[in-house]
Amino acid sequence: MTFSPSRLTAFLPHLDRKPEGSQVSNGATWWVALSGGLDSCVLLHSLTALNLPVTLHALHINHQISPSANAWQAHCADLCAQLNIAFTAVKVDVKNKGRGIEDAAREARYAVFEQHIKSGDYLLTAHHADDQTETLLLRLMRGTGPRGLAAMAQERSLGQGTLFRPLLHFSRAELEEYASTQNLIWVNDESNADDHYDRNYLRNQVMPLLRERWPAFAGKWQQTAELCAANESLIEELAAQDLVLADCKPAVVGTSISLGYVESLSVARRHNLIRTWLRGQGLSTPEQQHLQQIEQQIIGGRQDAETQVTWGDVSLRVYRQRIYALPLADLPRVPDSPLEFAPTIALPSGFLFTFERLESSDKPLLNRHLPNLHLRFRQGGERCRPAGRAHSQTLKRLLQDYGVEPWLRETLPLVYSNDDLVAVADLWVCEGFQAQGAGFRLSCRKQPN
Repeated sequence: MTFSPSRLTAFLPHLDRKPEGSQVSNGATWWVALSGGLDSCVLLHSLTALNLPVTLHALHINHQISPSANAWQAHCADLCAQLNIAFTAVKVDVKNKGRGIEDAAREARYAVFEQHIKSGDYLLTAHHADDQTETLLLRLMRGTGPRGLAAMAQERSLGQGTLFRPLLHFSRAELEEYASTQNLIWVNDESNADDHYDRNYLRNQVMPLLRERWPAFAGKWQQTAELCAANESLIEELAAQDLVLADCKPAVVGTSISLGYVESLSVARRHNLIRTWLRGQGLSTPEQQHLQQIEQQIIGGRQDAETQVTWGDVSLRVYRQRIYALPLADLPRVPDSPLEFAPTIALPSGFLFTFERLESSDKPLLNRHLPNLHLRFRQGGERCRPAGRAHSQTLKRLLQDYGVEPWLRETLPLVYSNDDLVAVADLWVCEGFQAQGAGFRLSCRKQPN
């Protein structure tokens, strides 16, 4: 397919369709991710030629990795000046977190994209058919299912807006032919010649051989990606239904689903449910080895407080016939020492513990005249008597009766007056320490992000 601006129009966002969650259609901003390379220069030039009823705005990310990075930024600024297009450049510090410099650069780049894309906006990237085939093959080499084989979606949500890839049906050769006829100038990233990177090795060594043997393979692979994307859409619809039937609901930390419902599903279907559930929380999805552990320990194992499967940033645990997905970063931690009284106390767990004065309440309030109020944390052996109960019990037994998840029990703030335990978090006030009239209502809640 020969590339031209008129052919491009068939693959652009529909101007009469509002992006999901948007209040506008025509008149929205279309941001163009402009690296200065061939692909993005062609995309910006051809969009400019169409005179679309949208605001075009080029966004360049300077990764500060290449010695030519500032020159690339200058080139992009010059091109936008020639085309009379608004231009924004953002410098980022790329920090390799162990998954490679390419992954780190992508993470930094998309973080900036999300900061700039507003509701109703599109971010257009210049990924083309050759990029799609490379992505598909890379995912095959790593082991993947239909979601991975769908490769890069033409459209997906990005922050408040929408990411769109209009060039997926055009090859790099077609884009290069257009650039030549238009006398476009672009920059070349010297790292593209380094076959140490997997994508470069495929591009420089493997793809030419495939193209020589099967000239039309890229189009066929794009069809495969589209079919897998359609199948993945159906799979996600099924998982969404299963999430409702599994009674997915928020917990103090993370969310939980019904273990009984998960057990009633086929293995493939429950794995699909678990992946979709975790992905919806922004957590790492399990690999095959983790799914096997889930089958052995969560589904078929002894279900008690010690049962857990952990990977990446998430831990799956079981309590009272429910499976909990716990973001490890959100799990509470125990302070090293008691915390002094204040109307609001920030706990190391990211929770806020507050003493709010009320004149009256349908639940017992804490006596506000107690001396030396402070917070401590479980040491073991504590006993108390919730207001209204006839007898005292061990704190361990009471927390079981109240259904407090085991992983939260050690970190619950205990309110003391001198050496007397007078309240346990916001669960109960102890007998003899409730207010007669005005008093404190206790509250323990997550800090807002």
